[in-house]
Amino acid sequence: MATRHFLTLLDFSTDELDYLINRAISIKNGLKTHGPTYTPFANRTLAMIFEKSSTRTRVSFETAMAQFGGHAMFLSPRDTQLGRGEPVEDTARVLSEMVDAVMIRTFSHEGLEAFARASQVPVINALSDDYHPCQLLADIMTWTERRGWVKGRTAVWIGDGNNMCHSWINAARQFDFKLRICCPEGYDPNPGIAAAAGDRVTLMRDPQQAAKNADLITTDVWASMGQEEEQAKREADFAGFQVDEAMLDQAGENVLFLHCLPAHRGEEISETLLDDPRAAVWQEAGNRLHAQKALLEFLMLGRVES
Repeated sequence: MATRHFLTLLDFSTDELDYLINRAISIKNGLKTHGPTYTPFANRTLAMIFEKSSTRTRVSFETAMAQFGGHAMFLSPRDTQLGRGEPVEDTARVLSEMVDAVMIRTFSHEGLEAFARASQVPVINALSDDYHPCQLLADIMTWTERRGWVKGRTAVWIGDGNNMCHSWINAARQFDFKLRICCPEGYDPNPGIAAAAGDRVTLMRDPQQAAKNADLITTDVWASMGQEEEQAKREADFAGFQVDEAMLDQAGENVLFLHCLPAHRGEEISETLLDDPRAAVWQEAGNRLHAQKALLEFLMLGRVES
């Protein structure tokens, strides 16, 4: 099988993404029933390069490899030649000789693409400044588990037009649902990414109006990693964009709330929203493990019968 990479959701076909969601649910159910007895990755190694800190990403990928019988290796720039100026292409060529796949959590999406072009093993985007596709696999998996298949439904993004928003746009394209994006002026997503989604995406300014009759509402912190110095300005600019229980009341009867975490209670969400029965954030976080297992399996072994 030719080497495949997963840098955005657009790297896989709709059929392949549908397979991944169904496979992730099957892997999760098997783990609950039989425990971690399925171990297809004996003697396989995943290199994990972290330029940005992480909780869910590191734990989920390390656990996925361990439960599959393989090994995950944590690498940081300060511990490798990347931190001393080695070109990313050279690091990619070296790691291709030693490991079976590479997961990268980084800043520059262009640098990630350069790494993937030089790599002879699968490269996974575990977050870049432009996209966070692994999170969307877990999000769509959670939405599907809770509410059934998502095609034709309506999701609402409230907040910054950031990497998570870009991945939700790509998800709307690939999974064929409608996405309302509600951002303050000056915080819109990349116009090219939004335009490519056509009429699946609508840009709005009024959060309450955007929430009306929605099937799903999701958000993210107002200041992401590297934007901490903008915190005060962003808090002012995002006034009125907090997602709370009253906003969910404006949505559809079976609305679901998701958040990629970590959440800042009292800022982008109300203090108590994560305790609302319509919130599925803990299931969503846990699904990072199962969705990434399905992804790793697909990249290294291809399709597997459930």
